[in-house]
Amino acid sequence: MSDTSQGGLVTEMPDITTRLKRIRTASPLSIRLLAWILLFSSAFTLLASGIQIYSDYRQDLNKIQQRLDVIEAGYSSSLARSLWALDQKSLQTQMEGILSLPDIDHLRLRIEPDSELVMGQSPRGDLLSHSFDLVYRDDEPFNLGRITITAGLERVYQDLRHRVGVIIATQFFTIFFISILILWIFRHLVTRHLTAMAVYTRDLSLKTLSRPLKLERPDTPGNRRDELGLVTDAINEMRERLNEDVARRERDAADILKFSQAIEQSPSSVLICDRQWHIEYANQKFSQLTGYTQDDIIGKHPSALVEQSMNSREAWHLWQAIRLQVKRVGVWQGEVNSVRRNGERYWEQLVVTPIKDSNSDTTGYLILGEDISIRKRYEQQLLRQANYDVLTGLPNRMLALDRLKLAIAQARRDETQVGVMFLDLDNFKHINDTLGHDAGDTLLIEASKRVSSCLRGTSTVARLGGDEFLVVLPGLSGPDAACQVADRILKTFSTPFMLGGQEVFVTTSIGIATFPQDSDNSGTLLQHADAAMYEAKHKGKSAYSRFTPEMTEVSHERLQMESYMRKAMELGEFELYFQPIIDTHSGKLVSAEALLRWNNPALGMVMPDRFIPLAEETGLIIPIGEWVIQEACKAARNWQTLTGNPIGVAVNVSPRQFRDPGFTDAVMRALDASGLSPELLELEITERLILDNSIETADILRKLDRSGIRLTVDDFGTGYSALSYLKSYPFDTLKIDKSFIQDVMTENDDASLVRAIITMAHSLGLTVVAEGVEAEAQTHFLKEEHCDYSQGYFYSTPLPEQDFIQWLDTNERAST
Repeated sequence: MSDTSQGGLVTEMPDITTRLKRIRTASPLSIRLLAWILLFSSAFTLLASGIQIYSDYRQDLNKIQQRLDVIEAGYSSSLARSLWALDQKSLQTQMEGILSLPDIDHLRLRIEPDSELVMGQSPRGDLLSHSFDLVYRDDEPFNLGRITITAGLERVYQDLRHRVGVIIATQFFTIFFISILILWIFRHLVTRHLTAMAVYTRDLSLKTLSRPLKLERPDTPGNRRDELGLVTDAINEMRERLNEDVARRERDAADILKFSQAIEQSPSSVLICDRQWHIEYANQKFSQLTGYTQDDIIGKHPSALVEQSMNSREAWHLWQAIRLQVKRVGVWQGEVNSVRRNGERYWEQLVVTPIKDSNSDTTGYLILGEDISIRKRYEQQLLRQANYDVLTGLPNRMLALDRLKLAIAQARRDETQVGVMFLDLDNFKHINDTLGHDAGDTLLIEASKRVSSCLRGTSTVARLGGDEFLVVLPGLSGPDAACQVADRILKTFSTPFMLGGQEVFVTTSIGIATFPQDSDNSGTLLQHADAAMYEAKHKGKSAYSRFTPEMTEVSHERLQMESYMRKAMELGEFELYFQPIIDTHSGKLVSAEALLRWNNPALGMVMPDRFIPLAEETGLIIPIGEWVIQEACKAARNWQTLTGNPIGVAVNVSPRQFRDPGFTDAVMRALDASGLSPELLELEITERLILDNSIETADILRKLDRSGIRLTVDDFGTGYSALSYLKSYPFDTLKIDKSFIQDVMTENDDASLVRAIITMAHSLGLTVVAEGVEAEAQTHFLKEEHCDYSQGYFYSTPLPEQDFIQWLDTNERAST
């Protein structure tokens, strides 16, 4: 114990010698302060000195230049007179007088026309020169010559070097002594007291908490209010708080021990943290639950226990939220995905509450945990079943609608757009019917992957059911962005699907509606996207269509038409019209084409191009097509009975009807029921169907051919017209589309094309029927080109059966 004078430091120190040694040792802070003073003082001094030296230098140069100007003003006229009078002595005397002036070293006088007089020595180094003409003025000016005066700058440079040396030496000593003075003042007023504070805090311990910090300086109000006084008070206040904490810890030690024993056998895991969230205690259940011992976690922050299940930033944010919730509300309760010491993940229900003393001050935190992994697993399973499609793993309708509503709400806030796309796989039912449901499931899974690959992370693709998908595109800048996504989806469907070892080409039709242009609510957007999807199918499938207001009316009409059509069969609203097919050369009837019409009381007479595509989409085409074949066979058999002549009948077959597994049997049943000879039944197949180069297509065509039924390629020339398929399949007839026939007399290209088709068909052994014949000149052309049969308004419009029978009777009488 050393006792200093009043106002000094009273503390246990090693000895007075050591203390003095510490105080007298140069302070690093003082050295840095001295360095900065020297650096900035030198810099400013050099800058100021440089400016002053440069200013003096410029003044010297100006003086020399002024001297040169004075010489010109004082000597130009006298030199000109001496030169005019050829007074060499006076001229030399004046030039010597100029040379005697300060800094003037050299004169060069050029005398017109070619003489020169030089005096003095040309200076070395930098110089200034000045020239002026010598002009004698009498009645008129006369140029006698030009004199050049050269002044050296050696004297100016000598003066400059001298001034630089004096200034640098003077400033150096000034800065040095001022710096030493500032350093001594700073050392006396600041750093020695900082050293004393460091010594005090280094020796501070529980045994010395009763000794306050005092500095060796007068205890005046000014000293108490400055920074050193404030730091001294802060250290002493910290010492007092430490004293209070030690006393409080001693009082609480017994209570903590009892509390620890009470919760050691708790069925829940228990953690106790101090006020800084450092773990102080963990019960036995916690070790059983997590695999961590107390030694592993004591002193750590609880966030360290969840950093394995999430990154450190997420863990920090989680515990920041917990801390704020506990501070504001007094409790935090939630579920955390944690990781045991062995790496196994589990769900934990946590409850975090503060531990408070009798003064309601928070002294620590209590964390209770319970393993809820089994319950969580069941909840997630139920949640997934409720929100996701089991087959594809995509969101289902309910979750998709929720995300659509959220996207619309976000778009309202951000003033962006939301795209809604309705997708339907083309000919999916045919895949299911021909390749089986397993292949259909595989197709749905692969299709969902292809659609998902075209979307960004914020978009949603959902399966609504069957082969229908919904895509939600949030945050769009414009409606064209949805079209770009649709293009990408269509491109991904251009490659074949592998189903059961077989390549199958499946396309999709896409309808697009956009918020807020098309609607401001989710339900209407879905309806509009659905209407646009059907419009895309009407385009020929493998296409997309954006919603337009006109589609609403079309959609309502489609729903109404579908409703009426489902009842049309049982109400007997369908009927067949027949159009004659004539032998082009003889003009005799050989067969008739059966054309379906729908006479609905509400819709009136509905043409096939309006309801046949809808019948194909809904599958109603199968029973309707079977009815058409049955009625056509009955009608043809009736004509044969009435006329005694074998009159054939041609029936159009839709692609979906053709692919139906029961199609062939339905045709055979119709022939058997009517008694019509198979050779009199002609089935018209579109080019698009024969381009489906599948085993099933070939098998069906060959089976029909073996039974004697005639097969016709309908509307030839409007599709791909792949001649190899005509050669591969057992077709009997080829029908030229009416679009080529109508301009055959006015367009040379159409005439040449029709001529080529007839020649090609005959070379393959096919008969040819020309559709759309409306003028007599067309019949003459077809006769000349040896077209076998003709059909069109020139012969007759399509007629109901009774009218067609009357036409038969009239035609029979005319032919006889």
